[in-house]
Amino acid sequence: MRGSIAQSPGSGRDRGRDAAIWALVERQHGAVARRQLLEMGLKARQIESRIATGRLHPVWRGVYAVGRPRLGRLGRWMAADLACGPEAVLSHGSAAALWGFGQELPGWIDVSVPGATSRRHRGIRAHRRGALRPEELTTHEGIPVTDPIRTLIDEATRLQPMRLEREVNEADKLDRVNPETLREALEHYGGQPGVAPLRMLLDRRTFRLSDSDLELYFRPLARAAGLPEPQTKVWVGRFEVDFHWPELGIVVETDGLRYHRTPSQQARALLRDQAHVAAGLLPLRFSHEQIRYEPDHVRETLRRTAALARARADD
Repeated sequence: MRGSIAQSPGSGRDRGRDAAIWALVERQHGAVARRQLLEMGLKARQIESRIATGRLHPVWRGVYAVGRPRLGRLGRWMAADLACGPEAVLSHGSAAALWGFGQELPGWIDVSVPGATSRRHRGIRAHRRGALRPEELTTHEGIPVTDPIRTLIDEATRLQPMRLEREVNEADKLDRVNPETLREALEHYGGQPGVAPLRMLLDRRTFRLSDSDLELYFRPLARAAGLPEPQTKVWVGRFEVDFHWPELGIVVETDGLRYHRTPSQQARALLRDQAHVAAGLLPLRFSHEQIRYEPDHVRETLRRTAALARARADD
């Protein structure tokens, strides 16, 4: 493929030009734009000659695959950016797929372009928008793309909450952006589309009740599960617990979740649960979000645990 741009040995200047073009093609995953070839010194007739002889293969108008007609996935994404102009960037589902935390719509590549751009290309979904801020633009694998924060905001305009949460979690796992940084960044995006559902998702996952509200919501669930009134904020062994049923040996800890708990915090939570189990207790841990928004799950878990404790006591 290295000789696919050049047609003849030519002069030293031609060889230098062809080497520079080839280096560009390699960086762009096998794709190149007509405007780039012209800027690097090829004449229009030379480009047409290379198309005729199969050295350049049109992908979209003014964009070519070099040496062979089919591009890989990265090459298709790069070609889509090139087809939509020098200010175009991969965005939405295609950006999420490039970053590794999402999936693009089958058969479409999402590209964001300046609002005045009018080009249309089959298989490319062009999102016409005002100028993106410089910090929202970057490159990944050499491909111009929206940064992970902008990408997740865009994804929030089209995804159901469960899918959106999965992408946020994957972005965190891959170290693209952690939820705390993402939540803080949303304050700088005002009321833009996608911000509200993303903020709601993040706020719900870090939802925290006050101690009084925690008891207000939790006690009726425990009663509905057939449990007697618990002791609250008492010491069991070396640890203070939120709710305790000494006659059943059930301990409930509650957690106002925060993303990125430190290793020492995680280790202490494990130590608490291990100490309770070693003492013959049945420890449960619920998030404040579960108590407030998933009462059926909490009530059923309490009911089944109480049944287990009573069966164990009868043995």
